[in-house]
Amino acid sequence: MAPIRRLVLDVLKPHDPSVVTFTTQLGDLDGIDAATATVVEVDENVKTLRVTLEGDDLDLEAVRAEIEDLSASVHSVDQVACGSRTVDDPWFGS
Repeated sequence: MAPIRRLVLDVLKPHDPSVVTFTTQLGDLDGIDAATATVVEVDENVKTLRVTLEGDDLDLEAVRAEIEDLSASVHSVDQVACGSRTVDDPWFGS
């Protein structure tokens, strides 16, 4: 099976931990070379984030488990890039 190189996730998280702490925790996972979290929406109790992760062989289940350990949840997997390189999607943005 081709390795997963990029994941873009729609994540719902409480205000605590902070976005900085949340993103650095994900970035510390094995196999993740880069982690970016963009706040898309803020509600009274939660934030919606677009989380982009890149690496040589990402483990979606390990990522999902870490997100859940941080009291957040994955609403959807919005982009997956697999293979020996990534392809930028002009409709989605890279």
